[in-house]
Amino acid sequence: MDKLLITGGNTLQGELRICGAKNAALPILAASLLCSDSVKICNLPHLKDITTMIELFGSMGIRLLIDDKMNLEVCANTILHLSAPYHLVKTMRASILVLGPLLSHYGEAEVALPGGCAIGNRPVDLHIRGLEAMGANITIENGYIRAQAKKLHGAHIFMDSITVTGTENLMMAATLAEGTTIIENAAREPEIYDLANCLIKMGAKIKGHGTSTITITGVPRLHNTHYTVMPDRIEASTYLIAAAATRGKVKVKDVQPEYLEAVLLKLKEAGAVIRCGDNWVELDMQGKRPQAINIETAPYPAIATDVQAQFCALNAVAKGTSRIKETIFENRFMHCQEMQRMGADIHLEGNTAIIHGVESLNAAPVRATDLRASASLVIAGLVAKGTTEIDHIHHMDRGYACIEENIAMLGGSIQRISA
Repeated sequence: MDKLLITGGNTLQGELRICGAKNAALPILAASLLCSDSVKICNLPHLKDITTMIELFGSMGIRLLIDDKMNLEVCANTILHLSAPYHLVKTMRASILVLGPLLSHYGEAEVALPGGCAIGNRPVDLHIRGLEAMGANITIENGYIRAQAKKLHGAHIFMDSITVTGTENLMMAATLAEGTTIIENAAREPEIYDLANCLIKMGAKIKGHGTSTITITGVPRLHNTHYTVMPDRIEASTYLIAAAATRGKVKVKDVQPEYLEAVLLKLKEAGAVIRCGDNWVELDMQGKRPQAINIETAPYPAIATDVQAQFCALNAVAKGTSRIKETIFENRFMHCQEMQRMGADIHLEGNTAIIHGVESLNAAPVRATDLRASASLVIAGLVAKGTTEIDHIHHMDRGYACIEENIAMLGGSIQRISA
């Protein structure tokens, strides 16, 4: 199993291109199952989760053509199996996203209950209840969701709680259903907006995406299209936070600044000078130690739970005391005890981390417990004295393409080794 070795003390400086968004690419890949024609998807990030989804499609008999730039053509008309097996699903929660498209297009689906990061309870009951409201017959047996429906129909669905994958699954299923589906209390994340735009290019009739009420009028079929995945706002945020923690100056390119507003506001509070263009953001700490900032995660457009751990690392070396409140997942402070091993002064009270910033951290062997925790430990390693060893970085490879090359390009001392 690979590890990262990071020698701290270097200031991050330079420019970096941001990859396509994993959290948009995965549902867009799933959406290609709704189309009998070929769908070409561009700007896919080179990540473990993406290759797992491609492997899943291959196991279904779907013909795939991919080039050296990670542009993928999906030809779902060759599909042989309507099942997502456990050995592929267990590492990636987003595999649940094939349930709605398979059921809507082919009338049945068998999908193993998903896995992914162990960051808290993320039930799929909202997906199931929504599909049942649309006429599906669903059972859960031996760890598999088995769904059947001769033809889904429109329904008025109110989500008890905001769920991104639930909104995406039901929106995709509704595109080929008879009649109109209204999803209330829908998630508003930019990745849902991107998915909806892809579906619209395929011929779907969708209104209200990007708001809490989405209306989908079913159509008989979807047609082929060519779509480019949006940039990854979480990856961009991670590198900007890393630059702020190391008192550096970094410009991220190929981004959509409007989707980074909440993060940029907090980075300004931390003392960063921020400049933005149409597709770039530059952060400059002017060599200054960051100021402690309070964070509370919430659904978009607020601070995303996926950047909470990175802000923990920044606050660990910031000037002053901060409070970080996690409102999305109940088990997403596992990185804190790893940072404590490095000398971070962090005290947990329920779903709130109270952090007293210290001048610097000290290197220690640490373990990545989930995807975003791994990124936070990279940041912690960059600001620590000595060489930090990060184990279990397979989590990181699910969401960050070539992070060690990117950090090195910005001046960080980092290398990957085989254990």
